[in-house]
Amino acid sequence: MPTVLTEPTYRQEPTQIAPDTYVIHEVQHALGQPLSVYINSAVILAEEPILVDTGSPRNRRQWLEDTFALVDPDQVAWVFISHEDGDHVGNLVEVMAMCPNATLVSSWALTERYSNAFDFPLARCRWMDDGDTFEAGDRQMKVVRPPLYDCPTTRGLFDTKTGVYWASDTFATPVPGGAGADHLARDVSELEEEFWTHGVTMFAFNALAPWLTLVDQDRFDTEVQRFADLGITTIISAHSPSITGSSVAAALDTMRRLPSAECPPAPDQSVLDLIVAATQAP
Repeated sequence: MPTVLTEPTYRQEPTQIAPDTYVIHEVQHALGQPLSVYINSAVILAEEPILVDTGSPRNRRQWLEDTFALVDPDQVAWVFISHEDGDHVGNLVEVMAMCPNATLVSSWALTERYSNAFDFPLARCRWMDDGDTFEAGDRQMKVVRPPLYDCPTTRGLFDTKTGVYWASDTFATPVPGGAGADHLARDVSELEEEFWTHGVTMFAFNALAPWLTLVDQDRFDTEVQRFADLGITTIISAHSPSITGSSVAAALDTMRRLPSAECPPAPDQSVLDLIVAATQAP
């Protein structure tokens, strides 16, 4: 039988996290735990508006409604895709059809890897890599690969006007509250420090970068410092509450320590068996 995608049951309004900058939310509840994970994207209302990633197909109706309540599709000038995972390109076909004046910003590698699933309108594309920039009217946007990633095409995006950095999947963490929750943290300052550190570490090793134990600490420090030197004021991540204020420095400190951190165990088959048993109980 074909897979039928059911729409999310938890609704969270877009969050304004800086002037002209909004996070579009989807929430996915964790299996068997009172936890949830964000699936975020962003809208930057620059003089030349930018969509940052396009959400998941599961949340298509709400994503399109939330996004185009903020910006007219005809006004969208740029669509930035951080990498080709399904929760980042889930509505790319619809977006490029609805936004006839938009240029699609990605990399050569992303185009090569994803061209089996998406017919890239090459005349409307701009290939950009780490360190490249583009002008969005009233601000310069800089493409910067984050220190941590699960896909070789991953690129982040730094807004030089506001200091907001789109970190793609980096800094991913669950948040307390599963199905039936009436509130989920929108900023990491709402999380207990130990919970946040554990969540970032668990996702880093088990969902993003199992190669962390292989990296040279000094070279990794250099890469994190290059990232820190951008002067980031706010980090928005696809799978995290917003990281603002003093939490930015704390997030970078956690990042630096990851190569020597203890890898938390991932749920195994015994956990899956418990979940299946619980969902099939009368």
